[in-house]
Amino acid sequence: MGFGLDSLAQLPFWASQLAEVVILASVAFGAGILATRYGVLVNYTRKIGHFAAFLVPVFVTDLFPFQPTPATTLTSGAILLGLLALLSKPLRSRSAFLMTIFRSFDRPEDRPYTLLWLTTQLVAGYAVIITFGVVFSRMEMLRLIYIPILVSGIGDGLAEPVGVRFGRRKYQVPAIFSSRTYERTLEGSACVFVTSVIVILFFQSAFTTPQLWTALAAVPLLLTFAEARAPHTWDQPFLLFAGYVSLLAIKIWV
Repeated sequence: MGFGLDSLAQLPFWASQLAEVVILASVAFGAGILATRYGVLVNYTRKIGHFAAFLVPVFVTDLFPFQPTPATTLTSGAILLGLLALLSKPLRSRSAFLMTIFRSFDRPEDRPYTLLWLTTQLVAGYAVIITFGVVFSRMEMLRLIYIPILVSGIGDGLAEPVGVRFGRRKYQVPAIFSSRTYERTLEGSACVFVTSVIVILFFQSAFTTPQLWTALAAVPLLLTFAEARAPHTWDQPFLLFAGYVSLLAIKIWV
């Protein structure tokens, strides 16, 4: 298969890109309103955007199916980077709309790395999803692509708010591109474990009985460990990678 420039003529592809931009911008703006006007902690509002960032593209692609090629993948990535560039300081300082979106995920303790960490996390996360999406599709197990995404979006999405509100048992993790360390909590990490079990049970029809029991025994532990060891703000790529590798191993060898 070549680069696939002809695939850029697919109308569903552009429909999916437009839908993603509109939905994600709307969600982020709404979360920013919660943070700036209603005093909702950014620790909460940023997770709304992160959940949407990884889940919306998958559902939108189902709504507007198209034939993916290297050209469509690179174009999607270019659009993502272009949108993130709009949130750079020179541009957002001139737009109340862009500033509100930025405030939805700008934790004071992350400054001045907020946008760098968000950008690298999203790029890495999408790279993992795209790579394993191709593999899972060829193995006719594409449905399982949702498991790590849901665990990352819901479990990791709850981990920070739960940790902020109820966390008592704390531990430290490093940050990329910085010598800083940040705190997580065992109570927050437990959200990943519980969510993993629930999501796997929801997808139980995709497994044989031995595969299901193996997945229940191994995947929640692996994903919880991945979340606990991931660098600050880089939870999603680690969770996604650990989830896809473990599911692939179970489907191949169990």
